[in-house]
Amino acid sequence: MYTRIFTLICCSLVTTIAMGASYKLNLLTENNPPFNMSTNGKKFAREEQVDGLATVILREMCKRAQITCTFTLRFPWSKVLEQAQTKPGYAVYTTVRTPEREPNFKWVGPITRNDWIFVAKADSTIQLKTLDEAKQLRVGGYKGDAKAKFLEGKGFSLVTSLQDIRLLNKLDQGKIDLWVTSDPAGPQLAQKNNIAVKKVFVIQRKDLYLAVNKQVPDEIIDKLQKAYKQLEQEGVVKQIEERFLQ
Repeated sequence: MYTRIFTLICCSLVTTIAMGASYKLNLLTENNPPFNMSTNGKKFAREEQVDGLATVILREMCKRAQITCTFTLRFPWSKVLEQAQTKPGYAVYTTVRTPEREPNFKWVGPITRNDWIFVAKADSTIQLKTLDEAKQLRVGGYKGDAKAKFLEGKGFSLVTSLQDIRLLNKLDQGKIDLWVTSDPAGPQLAQKNNIAVKKVFVIQRKDLYLAVNKQVPDEIIDKLQKAYKQLEQEGVVKQIEERFLQ
């Protein structure tokens, strides 16, 4: 009897290891520096042309978990999110784990985190004490992302775009008063384009995850989660964060 139990345990372990080594997970993302971005700034990239804080962490996780992972960056975000939700073997990063998205994916993480903020022009006199005070202003947001949906759910009427650079230019040109973005991604984009901005309000801090298609086996999810925990405990995650957030 004990021999049989031991044999079953061994077979289970071998199956789990083999699944990780043979399983292919296709990771999708968008340009959202410093978390995920193309090395050449284009809207489409694959494999080593995909970089960023979260990308580097996920590559290390895949290695530790002995899972074959591919990386593709494309546009727009809504299409990327839909593809990961509907295609077996696919996942998307980095994304906020909202109540709306929760039942549509399996989740790994949090991989990293950021702040949702309102940004204004550097010479703006806007001061906010509460979120509701911003409703009387012209606010721009990325169409379909979690930040924009959150504000719309709070009664905001937004000026939307599928490109952050267009929203930044609208802010610079005075066509909007505030831009809802994330920190440090928004301020870094402004600095890169020589547009002076300032943070005027922190909306909330959000964890960012890898959202995985629900047909991906739980064993794969567990292996990735354990790999992240190892990297965090060894200080590797902190080293990667310091590299991109310095």
